[in-house]
Amino acid sequence: KAEVPGVYDQTRLLGRLVDGLRDLALADAGQLSLNLRPVDAAALLADVGESLELAAEAQAVALELDLEQDLPPILAASDRLAQVLRNLVTNALRHTPAGGTVTLSARRDGGFLRLVVADTGEGIAPDDLAHVFDRFWRADRSRSRDGEGDGGAGRASREPGGSGLGLAIAYSLVEAHGGRIWAESQRAVGSRFSLTIPVAQPATLQER
Repeated sequence: KAEVPGVYDQTRLLGRLVDGLRDLALADAGQLSLNLRPVDAAALLADVGESLELAAEAQAVALELDLEQDLPPILAASDRLAQVLRNLVTNALRHTPAGGTVTLSARRDGGFLRLVVADTGEGIAPDDLAHVFDRFWRADRSRSRDGEGDGGAGRASREPGGSGLGLAIAYSLVEAHGGRIWAESQRAVGSRFSLTIPVAQPATLQER
Protein backbone atom coordinates (compact mmCIF):
# COMPACT_ATOMS: atom_id res chain seq x y z
CA LYS A 1 0.00 0.00 0.00
CA ALA A 2 1.40 3.37 -1.02
CA GLU A 3 2.14 5.78 1.78
CA VAL A 4 0.00 8.92 1.65
CA PRO A 5 2.07 12.07 2.20
CA GLY A 6 1.14 14.00 5.32
CA VAL A 7 -0.08 17.59 5.33
CA TYR A 8 3.38 18.84 6.36
CA ASP A 9 5.07 16.99 3.50
CA GLN A 10 2.49 18.24 1.02
CA THR A 11 2.99 21.80 2.25
CA ARG A 12 6.76 21.54 1.86
CA LEU A 13 6.33 20.12 -1.64
CA LEU A 14 3.98 22.95 -2.60
CA GLY A 15 6.48 25.49 -1.28
CA ARG A 16 9.28 23.91 -3.34
CA LEU A 17 7.08 23.86 -6.40
CA VAL A 18 6.19 27.55 -6.05
CA ASP A 19 9.84 28.51 -5.47
CA GLY A 20 10.94 26.42 -8.42
CA LEU A 21 8.36 27.87 -10.78
CA ARG A 22 9.37 31.39 -9.70
CA ASP A 23 13.04 30.67 -10.39
CA LEU A 24 12.25 29.24 -13.81
CA ALA A 25 10.02 32.18 -14.71
CA LEU A 26 12.81 34.59 -13.78
CA ALA A 27 15.33 32.54 -15.76
CA ASP A 28 13.04 32.52 -18.82
CA ALA A 29 12.76 36.30 -18.59
CA GLY A 30 16.53 36.72 -18.16
CA GLN A 31 15.94 38.19 -14.71
CA LEU A 32 17.40 35.50 -12.46
CA SER A 33 19.65 37.54 -10.19
CA LEU A 34 22.76 35.88 -8.80
CA ASN A 35 25.23 37.34 -6.32
CA LEU A 36 28.37 36.26 -8.15
CA ARG A 37 31.55 36.40 -6.10
CA PRO A 38 34.89 34.56 -6.05
CA VAL A 39 34.25 31.24 -4.30
CA ASP A 40 36.68 28.66 -2.95
CA ALA A 41 35.60 25.71 -5.08
CA ALA A 42 37.33 23.03 -3.00
CA ALA A 43 35.70 24.28 0.21
CA LEU A 44 32.26 24.47 -1.43
CA LEU A 45 32.45 20.92 -2.75
CA ALA A 46 33.75 19.63 0.58
CA ASP A 47 30.81 21.30 2.36
CA VAL A 48 28.33 19.72 -0.06
CA GLY A 49 29.90 16.30 0.48
CA GLU A 50 29.88 16.71 4.26
CA SER A 51 26.23 17.78 4.28
CA LEU A 52 25.22 14.53 2.56
CA GLU A 53 27.63 12.15 4.27
CA LEU A 54 25.04 10.83 6.73
CA ALA A 55 22.54 10.21 3.93
CA ALA A 56 25.19 8.24 2.03
CA GLU A 57 26.07 6.19 5.12
CA ALA A 58 22.40 5.40 5.74
CA GLN A 59 22.16 3.95 2.25
CA ALA A 60 25.52 2.13 2.48
CA VAL A 61 26.81 4.13 -0.47
CA ALA A 62 30.34 5.55 -0.50
CA LEU A 63 30.42 9.30 -1.13
CA GLU A 64 33.86 10.34 -2.37
CA LEU A 65 35.55 13.62 -3.27
CA ASP A 66 38.15 13.72 -6.05
CA LEU A 67 39.47 17.27 -6.23
CA GLU A 68 42.38 18.45 -8.33
CA GLN A 69 45.09 20.17 -6.30
CA ASP A 70 45.19 23.97 -6.16
CA LEU A 71 41.78 24.58 -7.68
CA PRO A 72 41.32 28.25 -8.60
CA PRO A 73 38.40 30.30 -7.24
CA ILE A 74 35.26 30.29 -9.34
CA LEU A 75 32.84 33.13 -10.00
CA ALA A 76 29.62 31.86 -8.47
CA ALA A 77 26.69 32.40 -6.16
CA SER A 78 27.78 29.87 -3.55
CA ASP A 79 24.28 29.14 -2.21
CA ARG A 80 22.85 28.55 -5.67
CA LEU A 81 25.75 26.40 -6.85
CA ALA A 82 25.52 24.36 -3.64
CA GLN A 83 21.81 23.89 -4.39
CA VAL A 84 22.66 22.47 -7.82
CA LEU A 85 25.32 20.13 -6.47
CA ARG A 86 23.19 18.89 -3.57
CA ASN A 87 20.39 18.10 -6.00
CA LEU A 88 22.72 16.11 -8.24
CA VAL A 89 24.37 14.24 -5.37
CA THR A 90 21.04 13.50 -3.67
CA ASN A 91 19.64 12.12 -6.91
CA ALA A 92 22.75 10.02 -7.43
CA LEU A 93 22.47 8.57 -3.92
CA ARG A 94 18.82 7.68 -4.46
CA HIS A 95 19.63 5.68 -7.56
CA THR A 96 22.84 3.98 -6.46
CA PRO A 97 22.44 0.58 -4.75
CA ALA A 98 24.07 -0.32 -1.45
CA GLY A 99 27.77 -0.96 -1.95
CA GLY A 100 27.95 1.53 -4.80
CA THR A 101 29.83 4.82 -5.06
CA VAL A 102 28.96 8.43 -5.78
CA THR A 103 31.92 10.65 -6.63
CA LEU A 104 32.00 14.44 -6.68
CA SER A 105 35.01 15.66 -8.63
CA ALA A 106 36.49 18.94 -9.89
CA ARG A 107 39.08 19.66 -12.55
CA ARG A 108 40.38 22.76 -14.32
CA ASP A 109 39.01 22.97 -17.88
CA GLY A 110 40.45 26.03 -19.62
CA GLY A 111 38.77 29.10 -18.16
CA PHE A 112 36.28 26.93 -16.28
CA LEU A 113 36.11 24.35 -13.56
CA ARG A 114 34.37 21.15 -14.58
CA LEU A 115 32.40 19.68 -11.68
CA VAL A 116 31.14 16.12 -12.05
CA VAL A 117 28.75 13.98 -10.03
CA ALA A 118 29.22 10.36 -11.07
CA ASP A 119 27.48 7.28 -9.71
CA THR A 120 27.57 3.51 -10.11
CA GLY A 121 23.78 3.20 -10.35
CA GLU A 122 21.72 1.45 -13.00
CA GLY A 123 21.97 4.29 -15.49
CA ILE A 124 19.43 6.14 -17.61
CA ALA A 125 17.70 4.72 -20.68
CA PRO A 126 18.90 6.41 -23.90
CA ASP A 127 15.41 7.63 -24.77
CA ASP A 128 15.10 9.26 -21.34
CA LEU A 129 18.58 10.80 -21.29
CA ALA A 130 17.64 13.53 -23.77
CA HIS A 131 14.82 14.67 -21.47
CA VAL A 132 16.36 14.68 -18.00
CA PHE A 133 16.49 18.48 -17.88
CA ASP A 134 12.94 18.93 -19.18
CA ARG A 135 10.36 20.35 -16.80
CA PHE A 136 7.95 17.78 -15.37
CA TRP A 137 9.40 15.02 -17.55
CA ARG A 138 8.00 11.62 -16.60
CA ALA A 139 9.27 8.32 -17.89
CA ASP A 140 8.44 4.88 -16.46
CA ARG A 141 6.91 5.68 -13.06
CA SER A 142 7.21 2.11 -11.88
CA ARG A 143 11.00 2.51 -11.80
CA SER A 144 11.00 5.85 -10.00
CA ARG A 145 11.99 6.24 -6.37
CA ASP A 146 12.44 9.98 -6.50
CA GLY A 147 11.23 12.35 -3.83
CA GLU A 148 12.62 15.86 -3.82
CA GLY A 149 15.25 15.10 -6.44
CA ASP A 150 14.09 15.42 -10.00
CA GLY A 151 15.20 13.14 -12.77
CA GLY A 152 17.81 11.51 -10.59
CA ALA A 153 21.19 10.28 -11.56
CA GLY A 154 19.50 7.06 -12.53
CA ARG A 155 16.05 8.07 -13.76
CA ALA A 156 14.24 10.72 -15.71
CA SER A 157 11.02 9.77 -13.97
CA ARG A 158 9.68 10.55 -10.53
CA GLU A 159 6.88 9.50 -8.23
CA PRO A 160 3.97 11.77 -7.49
CA GLY A 161 5.29 13.97 -4.69
CA GLY A 162 8.43 15.15 -6.45
CA SER A 163 8.30 18.68 -7.82
CA GLY A 164 9.61 17.60 -11.23
CA LEU A 165 11.71 20.77 -11.46
CA GLY A 166 15.03 20.02 -9.77
CA LEU A 167 17.11 19.32 -12.87
CA ALA A 168 15.36 22.02 -14.88
CA ILE A 169 16.26 24.52 -12.16
CA ALA A 170 19.83 23.20 -12.06
CA TYR A 171 20.07 23.73 -15.82
CA SER A 172 18.84 27.34 -15.53
CA LEU A 173 21.13 28.13 -12.59
CA VAL A 174 24.24 26.78 -14.33
CA GLU A 175 23.42 28.73 -17.49
CA ALA A 176 22.91 31.87 -15.38
CA HIS A 177 26.46 31.37 -14.11
CA GLY A 178 27.74 31.41 -17.69
CA GLY A 179 28.36 27.67 -17.69
CA ARG A 180 26.68 24.58 -19.07
CA ILE A 181 25.43 21.25 -17.73
CA TRP A 182 24.95 17.89 -19.41
CA ALA A 183 24.37 14.23 -18.61
CA GLU A 184 25.96 11.00 -19.80
CA SER A 185 24.89 7.51 -18.85
CA GLN A 186 25.34 3.84 -19.60
CA ARG A 187 22.81 1.29 -18.44
CA ALA A 188 24.06 -1.04 -15.70
CA VAL A 189 27.22 1.08 -15.37
CA GLY A 190 26.17 4.46 -14.03
CA SER A 191 25.60 8.13 -14.83
CA ARG A 192 27.66 11.31 -14.92
CA PHE A 193 26.26 14.81 -14.56
CA SER A 194 28.85 17.42 -15.53
CA LEU A 195 28.76 21.18 -15.26
CA THR A 196 31.19 23.99 -15.97
CA ILE A 197 31.53 27.20 -13.93
CA PRO A 198 33.80 30.11 -14.95
CA VAL A 199 37.02 30.62 -13.05
CA ALA A 200 37.19 34.01 -11.29
CA GLN A 201 39.42 36.35 -13.28
CA PRO A 202 42.27 38.32 -11.60
CA ALA A 203 40.36 41.61 -11.90
CA THR A 204 37.43 40.08 -10.05
CA LEU A 205 39.69 38.81 -7.29
CA GLN A 206 41.19 42.26 -6.84
CA GLU A 207 37.71 43.74 -6.40
CA ARG A 208 36.86 41.30 -3.64
